[in-house]
Amino acid sequence: MKAVIAIDSFKGSLNTFQSGAAVTDAIRTVYPDAEVKVCPLADGGEGTVSAVVSALNGEICEVEVCGPLGERVVAEYGVISSKKLAVIEMSAAAGITLVPDEKRNPLNTTTYGVGELILHAIEKMECRHFLIGIGGSATNDGGLGMLSALGFEFLDKDGKTVSHFGKGLRDIVRIDASRCLPSLKKCSFQIACDVNNPLCGEVGCSRIYGPQKGATEEIICDMDAWLSNYAVLTKSVFKNADASYPGAGAAGGLGFAFLSYLHASLTSGIELVIRVTELEKQIQDTDIVITGEGRLDAQSCMGKAPVGVAKAAKKYGKPVIAFSGAVTKDAGLCNEYGIDAFFPIVRTPCSLKDAMDVDNAYTNLKNTAEQAFRLIKTFSKIM
Repeated sequence: MKAVIAIDSFKGSLNTFQSGAAVTDAIRTVYPDAEVKVCPLADGGEGTVSAVVSALNGEICEVEVCGPLGERVVAEYGVISSKKLAVIEMSAAAGITLVPDEKRNPLNTTTYGVGELILHAIEKMECRHFLIGIGGSATNDGGLGMLSALGFEFLDKDGKTVSHFGKGLRDIVRIDASRCLPSLKKCSFQIACDVNNPLCGEVGCSRIYGPQKGATEEIICDMDAWLSNYAVLTKSVFKNADASYPGAGAAGGLGFAFLSYLHASLTSGIELVIRVTELEKQIQDTDIVITGEGRLDAQSCMGKAPVGVAKAAKKYGKPVIAFSGAVTKDAGLCNEYGIDAFFPIVRTPCSLKDAMDVDNAYTNLKNTAEQAFRLIKTFSKIM
């Protein structure tokens, strides 16, 4: 028996490494001599750095940078020296979890720290390739802060540099790209992005995501107008800038900044992680692929990790089973997207707190996976 385990985290409970260990224990209980390969998994959001660093034998760097409110925070990112690759989660420097509820206001948050992480990776670690997950932002600054940290200048009517917080968008009348970091021209940026919102308008970042970041109706209207002007000014400098491009509104317009100023590509998070970690190489020579996440439902078919793994496995005709903490009534749709069978792991009625307890979840996953593999072993003898 050869098995590849690529399970996303059960958010709030097991991480990808713990999930992989639980299934490994289960398989070896049934098949003591099994060859098991655990491939840490993430979908471009939380856990992406640790998953990619583990898969590619990289290292973690800690840097003190500007947090979303302007305070100093310690942020981690990953480096794969052999590939000159930096792996960054923007939320490490500008995530909404770094901002207390009572202080959430996109006028007063910035992506400046994200730019500082990129700058550190370029100047201190000699990275030239970047994989950046942009989920979980606290910001709506259009990437103004990040770009300011990288040397782009945003000037007001008096020729002075505007604030690098969201409210700075209001004052921009001119953009000067002449003094940006020269080595950016040698860098490539792959952005893990799973939303299709444009920068502005009724489905733009201010209207759709602003409220969860603390924006009032007045702030939403103001910021949408400011971002529209910012897009026009950007296009005067970068002719290919497109505020309507799907994903331009991701992370409060950070997607637009990457696309326009850094010539980045936006890619499904799970597809990007699968490609960078070379998961398909492991899948080609296995008998079965095991995946999963905390909750399986119809939305899992819309770019989530388990279906991304199943899609890769089906290129090589491999069977795929999935385990999940919770399974909804519409989860059967996952069977049409390459997951041959899935199993909820909660075995007895219990509270959500008990179900998510790490020890309980580990035991439940191990025991459920063991029974699934006992079934596989039984039928492999019969068939």
